[in-house]
Amino acid sequence: MTFSVVIPVYNVKDYLPKCIDSVLAQNFDDCEILLVDDGSTDGESGAICDRYAAAHPEQIRVIHKPNGGLGDARNVGLEAAQGDYLLFIDSDDYIGPGMLTALAAAIDRFHSDVIDFGLAVVSGDKVTKQLVDALPHDRAFTLAELPQMLLALPNACSRCWKRSLFLETGIRYPSRVWYEDIRTTTKLFAAAGSICAIADVFYYYVEREGSITRNPNVARNAEILDAFDDLLGWYRENGLFEQYYNELSRLAVDHILLAGSVRVLRADPESELLDRFQDYVQKQFPDWRDNPYLQQLPRKHRLLVSLLLKKRYGTVRALFLLKQKLS
Repeated sequence: MTFSVVIPVYNVKDYLPKCIDSVLAQNFDDCEILLVDDGSTDGESGAICDRYAAAHPEQIRVIHKPNGGLGDARNVGLEAAQGDYLLFIDSDDYIGPGMLTALAAAIDRFHSDVIDFGLAVVSGDKVTKQLVDALPHDRAFTLAELPQMLLALPNACSRCWKRSLFLETGIRYPSRVWYEDIRTTTKLFAAAGSICAIADVFYYYVEREGSITRNPNVARNAEILDAFDDLLGWYRENGLFEQYYNELSRLAVDHILLAGSVRVLRADPESELLDRFQDYVQKQFPDWRDNPYLQQLPRKHRLLVSLLLKKRYGTVRALFLLKQKLS
């Protein structure tokens, strides 16, 4: 099989060389790299792409395009790709050695449409967290057989995707929106004929200012509701909503009630979004409090849910500020 590595690029001159070098270091012959310059304005990112393509013309192609956002850049890359399998790497991140060899072995063994692998969070020069989904590593499976796959981190970059999965389903990344991964990854899981997982950590996510998880723009956090409208609408249209009701309900609790509320609280504890988040989950999933998956929440998350339901937003914010001060 062949791989196409799609790297959307936008104003990342300080990170881009490490990202590209990590792919070149794989020493895997059947791999092309597509650098999609999404209208960079820093005066250097586009030029870095061109220099790498000139130095590695047999492996690297560059696409310069007007700015359309991360989702649009990924779509342009997957349409131009020629490989059997796709990997998406954000240009401020990087991958670990041996990744493509391990993926090729898993594909030879299981012939899956999606291959899941571990992700590490990097802050400064240190790995602060490793995330490996609790999935079987000795067999392939479908979402119907293992519906809790929907609760995995909905990250496009910690999976390898069969390109035909996009081409045959028409699923694409939305443009110029936040939360493009949860709108897309969760649909691809349902559409895949086979999924498998590797226990190794291969993707290194670099935390930096400006990421969604750190962005103080409260208004844009409302887009998580648009993302769920999109996602739940797709599951309903495809007759899958009832089948995966509990998983989708837990997903809403995780990403709207918990993560969404925490992001807003850090910036504005008086925001009307906090009540809107609760109302949305209640409307979409009236019996969400009876969801058996909620018993699997860590104790601190169950406490957080309880405080949010009681609208004790000031208490929650104070706890986070205290945690930040002590760390």
